[in-house]
Amino acid sequence: MQFVEFKNTDELNLQFADRIAKILANAIDAKGKASLVVSGGRTPLPFFKQLSQADIDWSKVSITLADERWVDKSHEASNTALVLNNLLQNKAADATFVELKTKETSAFGAEPSVAENLKALSFPIDALILGMGEDGHTASLFPCSEQIVQGLESNEVCIAVQPTTAPHERMSLTLKSLLNSEQIFVHSVGDSKKVIIDKALAGDDVLEMPIRAILKQDSTPVDIIWAP
Repeated sequence: MQFVEFKNTDELNLQFADRIAKILANAIDAKGKASLVVSGGRTPLPFFKQLSQADIDWSKVSITLADERWVDKSHEASNTALVLNNLLQNKAADATFVELKTKETSAFGAEPSVAENLKALSFPIDALILGMGEDGHTASLFPCSEQIVQGLESNEVCIAVQPTTAPHERMSLTLKSLLNSEQIFVHSVGDSKKVIIDKALAGDDVLEMPIRAILKQDSTPVDIIWAP
C-alpha cells in the first residue's frame, strides 16, 4: 500500500487523471480493451471531468461503478447519472458504460441480472477507484448492514445491500470482485478523510471498517490518493 499526497486537489485531479489514462491506454495496447471501475459522490467530479478529456481510444474502454443506489437515473442520488454526466463526456463519450441498476423493483433478487451485465467488463479490472465513508465503508460494504459478512466473504460478483445508516437499497461489487483488479486506488480529499485513513490503518477489524479489507491485503496493489 502506498500513500500518495498532492499539494492540492487541482494537482491531484490533473496527475491522477493522467495516471488512469496511461493505465487504460497500456491495457488497450496489451489486450485491445480496458476496464475502469469508479465510485460516486462529489469528490471525484472534477477528476471525472479531467479524465474525460484524456486522448485515448475510449471506444475500447468499459466503465462501471463499484456500487449503485437502487434508484432511477432521474433520481438525484443516482451515481449512474453522475458518471454519465461528468465522466462519459468529451472524448470519454465513446466509452461503454455498464449499468449496475436494472429494471427489477428491488436490488434483492437482482444480483443475477447485474452479474450478467458485468460480463461485459474485462476482469481483472485494470483500474478500480474507491471512495471511503466516515464509517469506513467502501463501495456499499457498510459495517452497519446485515450483508457485510456476505459482502466480504461471498464468491459472487455482486451483492444487494441495505445499510441502516444511509438511504436506499444498494448493489455493490463484493470484496472478491473489488480485489480482482490490477490496481486499486482509494481517492480521498480533506483532513477529515486523512483521520479516517489513519484510523483504518491503525486497526485490523474489517467488520468495524470494511475499507481495511482493501488496505490490509497483499494480493492487489493499493494507492491512497489524497490531497488536503
